[in-house]
Amino acid sequence: MAVEVLTTADGREKTALSKRHAEAWFAARAAGDPIPVGRADPPLRPSRPAQPELRDPRDVPKRKPGSPAGRIALLHAVAHIELNAVDLHWDIIPRFAHVPMPMGFYDDWVKSAAEESRHFNLVCDCLEELGSHYGALPAHAGMWRAAEDTVDDFMGRLAVVPMVLEARGLDVTPGMIALFRKAGVTQAVDALETIYAEEVGHVAYGSKWFHFLCGRHEEDPKEAFHRLVRHYFHGALKPPFNEEKRAEAGLPPDFYWPLTDAQGTA
Repeated sequence: MAVEVLTTADGREKTALSKRHAEAWFAARAAGDPIPVGRADPPLRPSRPAQPELRDPRDVPKRKPGSPAGRIALLHAVAHIELNAVDLHWDIIPRFAHVPMPMGFYDDWVKSAAEESRHFNLVCDCLEELGSHYGALPAHAGMWRAAEDTVDDFMGRLAVVPMVLEARGLDVTPGMIALFRKAGVTQAVDALETIYAEEVGHVAYGSKWFHFLCGRHEEDPKEAFHRLVRHYFHGALKPPFNEEKRAEAGLPPDFYWPLTDAQGTA
């Protein structure tokens, strides 16, 4: 099921399939007859539509977010992030299926994949309301880099994707909400508020299962997090941080503040 999502190229089709598979998973769980967690070979990179054109981050045009074109560009970037998030949440299931995990692990990642699917569609709806669509602009080619870097490291994947990249969303989303509210784009405000509320849970899932694996391997979670982020994340973490929401998601300040110094970064 996960690999079928990963190998579907069109964004709307990918997210529709994602939601159907999530519904089937939870229906089976509720019936007391859970779908078995088997083995499958996920692709190194997920299938993508022909558009948007993927460029080096330095070659993606910068637009002022205060203009209508800038707001469309910002929403397009968010849609691209959400589509990658759908694949990231499904990829972790087959990628590390050889590691025995409780059923709750799969519940969390299937649930968050379904939520990311809804987020992508909400933002696509906003783009279409503004006369654009996902694929109309070039996008960041490096979004999948964290997945490739951590392809053989389960704890590294949890540290970098939910606990660094998704946690960054908690820091920046309130500013985006304020920008669209000022512009009177209420549909985008509603979409971003939904994303903001649900991303806390996604970061929390990462923190929960990272701590679970640290306990299994008798590692100190803070030391392991610092070691893995310095190894896999390219650059220092950048304040300001949304400390309240990060704490709600199980990320205390002594996890991320020491990583604001780029020294020791691999």
